[in-house]
Amino acid sequence: MAKRIVVALGGNALGANLPEQMEAVKTTSKAIVDLIEEGNEVVVVHGNGPQVGMIANAMAELTRSNPQKYVPCPLSVCGAMSQGYIGYDLQNALREEMLDRNIDKGVATVLTQVEVAADDPAFADPVKPIGPWMSEAEAKELEADRGYQFIHDEKQGFRRVVASPKPVNIVELDTIKSLVESNHVVISCGGGTPMRECNVVEMKKNGRVVLLTAKPETILDRVKNNHDRPLIENNKTVPFIADLMEKRRAKYEAAADIVIETDGKSELEICEEMIHRLREADANK
Repeated sequence: MAKRIVVALGGNALGANLPEQMEAVKTTSKAIVDLIEEGNEVVVVHGNGPQVGMIANAMAELTRSNPQKYVPCPLSVCGAMSQGYIGYDLQNALREEMLDRNIDKGVATVLTQVEVAADDPAFADPVKPIGPWMSEAEAKELEADRGYQFIHDEKQGFRRVVASPKPVNIVELDTIKSLVESNHVVISCGGGTPMRECNVVEMKKNGRVVLLTAKPETILDRVKNNHDRPLIENNKTVPFIADLMEKRRAKYEAAADIVIETDGKSELEICEEMIHRLREADANK
């Protein structure tokens, strides 16, 4: 009898670096696809201790190289980076293994946020070490500027500690349930991906293409404080964004199976509309 199975992977089981992780996900995917091949619905969850530590260390070194230019990266953002880093390799390995077995089933990586209790006693006694060892001067500066707390070791110096409260809920749980029930792949691919025909062919080969669009004014409001979009970093104006959108519009719309206007909608409303439109498309095919 088919079941819904949750597979929990420890972060340490995925290796301490990229080559180790890529090798680990190949082996792990074979076992997971065995379950899928038996007709089971599978949800994979994972730890991220080594991965988020590696990312936090890298971001800390970047800040050290030029503190005026690179502000410290919040742990929450490092955690999100680690989810994408792990999910990307695991998703690709699962998809490849299923294609090898002629299994037509999608894979989606969902970046999740965990809800905790505001009065959890762990906040008063942070004990989980994170990031690199540093000097007393560096620690005192971060303590004064950002309120970080540290432990001290006579030989290695000072290291940041954070709270480890108990999880109460997963913010994106309804989205995860909807994905499992609808059997769809959701892949976020911004930038100029649809500008190349070969990319469009691959996307359509593996599912439907959904174009999320908005007015230039809305896009400017969303990206005005964002500094990881090089193309518009020095051109954050409505005319420039409108011109860029117009140049890409024909290819974007030609690639899309579904177009969703996102102006004035929350992320949840956009996801709900996407799921509704995908189900509607399935019913009419």
